Amino acid sequence: MAGLVTGSSQPLHAKDELRPPSRQSAASKKCRVCGDEIGVKEDGEVFVACHVCGFPVCRPCYEYERSEGNQCCPQCNTRYKRHKGCPRVPGDNDDDDDANFDDFDDEFQIKHRDHDESNQKNVFGHTEIEHHHEQEMIPIRPAFSSAGSVGGKDLEGEKEGYSNAEWQERVEKWKVRQEKRGLVGKDDGGNDQGEEDEYLMAEARQPLWRKIPIPSSRINPYRIVIVLRLIILCFFFRFRILTPASDAYALWLISVICEIWFGFSWILDQFPKWNPIERETYLDRLSMRFEREGEPNRLGPVDVFVSTVDPLKEPPIITANTVLSILAVDYPVDKVSCYVSDDGASMLLFDSLAETAEFARRWVPFCKKHNIEPRAPEFYFTQKIDYLKDKVHPNFVKERRAMKREYEEFKVRINALVSKAQKKPEEGWVMQDGTPWPGNITRDHPGMIQVYLGSEGALDVEGKELPRLVYVSREKRPGYNHHKKAGAMNSLIRVSAVLTNAPFMLNLDCDHYINNSKAVREAMCFLMDPQLGKKLCYVQFPQRFDGIDRHDRYANRNVVFFDINMKGLDGVQGPVYVGTGCVFNRQSLYGYDPPVSEKRPKMTCDCWPSWCCCCCGGSRKKSKNKGQRSLLGGLYPMKKKMMGKKYTRKASAPVFDLEEIEEGLEGYEELEKSSLMSQKSFEKRFGQSPVFIASTLMENGGLPEGTNSQSLIKEAIHVISCGYEEKTEWGKEVGWIYGSVTEDILTGFKMHCRGWRSVYCSPKRPAFKGSAPINLSDRLHQVLRWALGSIEIFLSHHCPLWYGYGGKLKLLERLAYINTIVYPFTSIPLLAYCTIPAVCLLTGKFIIPTLNNLASIWFLALFISIIATSVLELRWSGVSIQDLWRNEQFWVIGGVSAHLFAVFQGLLKVLGGVDTNFTVTSKSADDAEFGELYLFKWTTLLIPPTTLIILNMVGVVAGVSDAINNGYGSWGPLFGKLFFAFWVIVHLYPFLKGLMGRQNRTPTIVVLWSILLASIFSLIWVRIDPFLPKQTGPILKQCGVEC
Repeated sequence: MAGLVTGSSQPLHAKDELRPPSRQSAASKKCRVCGDEIGVKEDGEVFVACHVCGFPVCRPCYEYERSEGNQCCPQCNTRYKRHKGCPRVPGDNDDDDDANFDDFDDEFQIKHRDHDESNQKNVFGHTEIEHHHEQEMIPIRPAFSSAGSVGGKDLEGEKEGYSNAEWQERVEKWKVRQEKRGLVGKDDGGNDQGEEDEYLMAEARQPLWRKIPIPSSRINPYRIVIVLRLIILCFFFRFRILTPASDAYALWLISVICEIWFGFSWILDQFPKWNPIERETYLDRLSMRFEREGEPNRLGPVDVFVSTVDPLKEPPIITANTVLSILAVDYPVDKVSCYVSDDGASMLLFDSLAETAEFARRWVPFCKKHNIEPRAPEFYFTQKIDYLKDKVHPNFVKERRAMKREYEEFKVRINALVSKAQKKPEEGWVMQDGTPWPGNITRDHPGMIQVYLGSEGALDVEGKELPRLVYVSREKRPGYNHHKKAGAMNSLIRVSAVLTNAPFMLNLDCDHYINNSKAVREAMCFLMDPQLGKKLCYVQFPQRFDGIDRHDRYANRNVVFFDINMKGLDGVQGPVYVGTGCVFNRQSLYGYDPPVSEKRPKMTCDCWPSWCCCCCGGSRKKSKNKGQRSLLGGLYPMKKKMMGKKYTRKASAPVFDLEEIEEGLEGYEELEKSSLMSQKSFEKRFGQSPVFIASTLMENGGLPEGTNSQSLIKEAIHVISCGYEEKTEWGKEVGWIYGSVTEDILTGFKMHCRGWRSVYCSPKRPAFKGSAPINLSDRLHQVLRWALGSIEIFLSHHCPLWYGYGGKLKLLERLAYINTIVYPFTSIPLLAYCTIPAVCLLTGKFIIPTLNNLASIWFLALFISIIATSVLELRWSGVSIQDLWRNEQFWVIGGVSAHLFAVFQGLLKVLGGVDTNFTVTSKSADDAEFGELYLFKWTTLLIPPTTLIILNMVGVVAGVSDAINNGYGSWGPLFGKLFFAFWVIVHLYPFLKGLMGRQNRTPTIVVLWSILLASIFSLIWVRIDPFLPKQTGPILKQCGVEC
């Protein structure tokens, strides 16, 4: 048991692996539009839609394109001619090749299932996992979009969600649409059951999602204002550079440099939002396509990762709620596995998961029986809504009360464990069986794996199976760099690949629970799409938070970023990865390139000599040589070819042999074989684990044949050993990328550089919710960590300014990544710009000379364009003006504090080798609502903004007093200085409010204005001197002449 902590665990049965045929045969039989099999005609020949170029299109896509599309071939744009048995469409000529073969008996009939099965029984084979079905030939097709098509058998399960009246209404609407298209006659409605079957099949063939572009009436004015603002900005800079302030040259020069940097930052932030889009999913179609009644469920398995470090700072009850929401997710239980990474090797979390697994046996069936949301008990029982709404089960109230009582007892047991863990015994922790806890020394312990659920006999109270729950604590030894969270996530990748190897992975922080039980299905609408899914590296969900006060004074919700910037990036190459709430395609984390779409062959002729082709376009031999030189280029073709080879071993053999992988190379020619990666190359890339290497070659997931649970557990312990990653490409090209505390940005950037796309999915009900640090100090430390990670990326070779050129990263996507790593440097010009108003007020100088009429127009136009951009941005995004203003305020607060410290800490860490550890932000609040909001924690991050507030307040007082002393002529220049000073004070107001803590007796704004008004009034009082006697009439002076 050394290095292994396991309980009762069931054998992990290997799933039957469905291998696709070779790429050549698949490409010749698959439709390039929907991904289905093309099929044959009645005479047994392969159906060819276009006789000009032979572009592979199946018959349903061909018929739909003729009836609803532009009636042309997607490749050569030649108009489709009518084939025998196909319905006529407007524009068909009488002299078409197949026009004489009129088949009016079959033209408007919809073939029934029995007829299709008999005709097409031997025609269609199995392809990828989402296409294992028999093709149905029907004329109802979606538009040519990135969505697959499915036809075939009865889909009666769809009717269960509707009443009879609703179902009949949907069928009638479908019939009306068919009649308008001319595909069904008005008198053809004899068979109601057949019509319902056809309706279900038609719905199943529709896209799983659709793109919703922003209406042109909203987005076009927005783009026009952006262009106008850019033009105005150029003229503004021209004026500022050509008209220096001679009496304050140093202040003028500093201000111009700051303004140019602000303009550059605005360009980086603004133009990636040029083409924002939204997306909508169709969960009913996903169920109709992959969850047919009477057939095995074909939804893709998902491994869920939950990471935690310190259970005392990240309370176990929060982690338990996250785990419970995962176990109760609305997804097939045999396709969900939850892996919890404990990077602190805490026995507290180990015991808490044991209690959580026991409570899940009651909680999961209760959630699924009554369809409750959310499925995290802490947040379900505390939400302030009518929990009886839409509940019709007679025992619901009784069962809910019983479940709430059991959850409270569960919380008491967890609290007892936490209380016990506060004081560690001198001899260390001891487990229930009397053996010492292997993780007593946090930084020197073996790897540990415990399977709680998914074992034989671990069923819920109703006797149904539960998802697998696995505790993982990777090995740690002194002298090794464990790479913090990124290293823990890479360990979870390897463990899950050995034990379950699901093709998709969901990454969650321990405080982010599943708020929408259908969140995984939302992601599957994209990842299981036959066209788009293979090119997606991940589906990112927005982060939403609980426990934030209504005013959100520190912009914790980050609404502007998630509802504006991310939607803009979704229209380019996809959103950035933000560290949690993300569903990955496992293949993208292995460093593979995305599948390359076959391009249309160029038109060539045989009249040119052969050497001309080598000069112009290159040859296959050249590309093969190139593949030999490229490790990444050689790996992916090998994976594709080796997918067709089964990796089997004898069940009696206890150890896996690396020679089994080399067997996949047999049967290839020597030249082809030499271009594939050798066994040593696999080991160098992935490490010395044959089971894991074999799992990387299984694109659709599954386990190698002949495996057993004991050997898999031993192999899983091996892949989380601290020395496993040595001399491999883990953290460099494979898995989460090392080199920054913000490993999420770096990992997503590498994927996009390889050509992968990502998708932003924002369902109406938030998919995930978490907790955010709501007091000022914790919030600033969190922002400091993010900014420090950006500085580390900027100073590394992965910097987007110079990395990845010549690849597949789009220009606007690159601008967005550049913005994510240079924004901390804005703190330096921002600090200087916030200091300038106070200096101007104290010295009486100003950065702008006297304005003429033309200069005043440029200033006014710039302010109007800034306001117009913000208003139009709010209009298309739906973000409130309060959220935008809070974001603007915290941009200044964080810029002059956390970002500034991050710049110097990053320079010290990278250039000087001085490491700075980040503080784990607290995941729980006080019992009182928003009690932590008023908690004051002094930190050095508070010094710069406090100094700025004092400077500007003193400057305002000094400026007003100077204007009073110098008369009315000095009030005009004073207004410009006061405007900039008040701009700084207003932006730092939330900081000042947080600095004063819980002092609700006197509002902060009253205190602030009292100080200002009292100071100004005192100066005016002194200037007037009301208590001195005043003289009237002319002032008499002694002339000095003796009269």
